[in-house]
Amino acid sequence: MHIENRTFDEIRVGDTAELKRLVTVDDLLVFANVSGNHNPLHIFNADGDGDGQNEAIAPGLFVGALISAVLGNILPGAGTRYHAQSFRFHARAHAGDELISRVTVTGKAEAGQILTLSTEVRRIADDALILSGEAEVEAPRARIALDSANLPGLIVQRHRHFEKLLEQAAPLPALVTAVISPEEPKSLGGALLAQDHTLISPVLIGARAKIEAAAQEIGRDLSGIEILDEPDHAAAAVRGVAMVREGKAGALMKGHLHTDVLLRATLDKDAGLRAGRRFTHVFVMDVPGLAHPLLVTDAAINISPDLKTKVDIVQNAIDLALSLGIAEPKVGVLSAVETVNPDLPSSIDAALLSKMAERGQITGGLVDGPLAMDNAVDIAAARTKGILSPVAGRAEVLVVPDIDAGNMLAKQLTFISHAEAAGLVLGARVPIILNSRADDDMSRLASCAVAALHHARTSA
Repeated sequence: MHIENRTFDEIRVGDTAELKRLVTVDDLLVFANVSGNHNPLHIFNADGDGDGQNEAIAPGLFVGALISAVLGNILPGAGTRYHAQSFRFHARAHAGDELISRVTVTGKAEAGQILTLSTEVRRIADDALILSGEAEVEAPRARIALDSANLPGLIVQRHRHFEKLLEQAAPLPALVTAVISPEEPKSLGGALLAQDHTLISPVLIGARAKIEAAAQEIGRDLSGIEILDEPDHAAAAVRGVAMVREGKAGALMKGHLHTDVLLRATLDKDAGLRAGRRFTHVFVMDVPGLAHPLLVTDAAINISPDLKTKVDIVQNAIDLALSLGIAEPKVGVLSAVETVNPDLPSSIDAALLSKMAERGQITGGLVDGPLAMDNAVDIAAARTKGILSPVAGRAEVLVVPDIDAGNMLAKQLTFISHAEAAGLVLGARVPIILNSRADDDMSRLASCAVAALHHARTSA
């Protein structure tokens, strides 16, 4: 934004200036954090007055700050010093409202170069007066022009993509899910939380005594929930797989047991859940500041996948992206470089996968590679490298060369970029919800929502 002020001598009574601003949920969250005002009336997902509705009312001083934006940016502009300000509130603004803030010079005092200005904020949709008042400011003495484009930006750590997934899954019938060995508070609590949101209808398979002790520890009542008493983890996994094969469950969910114990039962050649493709893992990640969910695969199952396995990794990820509502998933196959290098196997595999998608051997999405991480997700980086592709800079799915790269990428996004991650195993007859012991409530809920959405699309 280019800022150029007006000095006291240049300003005349009657001069006016205005700015428009769309009030967003994130604006209100930033204001709550900066001001320390955590009144739930101003928080988008909280009911602040007990009427059963989430208000998301813009705080009065947030609206007032829109006046200071006009004063500091336009009239008088850079170098303006506040002396006084009065406000009277006539109506309330909410997240989603577009407002116009306006100031008009009503007086000048040579002593101290003081301006008085009438101030108001209106809602554009209906011209409703939200705020009126009067400002007294000291106008700048010297001309100042600057570009504020280099002002550091803010990224709100709100996981909007997961919230949207929960909204998408809400109308679906609860997915009957065999929860294997939920014998400690986090794994049991995650399943019960997903039940509270009607995402799943859990059947708990494990040591009854441990499950009940975990429920008591978190203060939950297990009345009405089916519990199959099976203390042995391997046997519990087998019973869960059998439920799926018998049509009694539409998903599996990992509880407090080792992943390989659960997967061993699902991969059994005779009694497992094989469906023709390799089992592959996908992280669906909600990265703050990114405009779309980001799928990362495979970071948990296939250690050093060959080309044939990577075909299934890509196809499974595309299918899941379609289930999440991404109309034409854009898949970036990662390597250290964006050109084919015969000495770098990942670049060769990436090029082959891209060509296979062109020839219809991989369907449902756009696949391009090799792409380095920067030019897969950043359009400016892709343009700098001269890469012309509908995927470069816009990738919604990232396919990594091996499990090391995938695990590092997912954990960097989680612990450095503050992303949330939902985990799912694909390629089986039903989705397998794979949560980490470190996952928080939102990650567990999102994993169940992703499973429900994928089951709904693939079983239709």
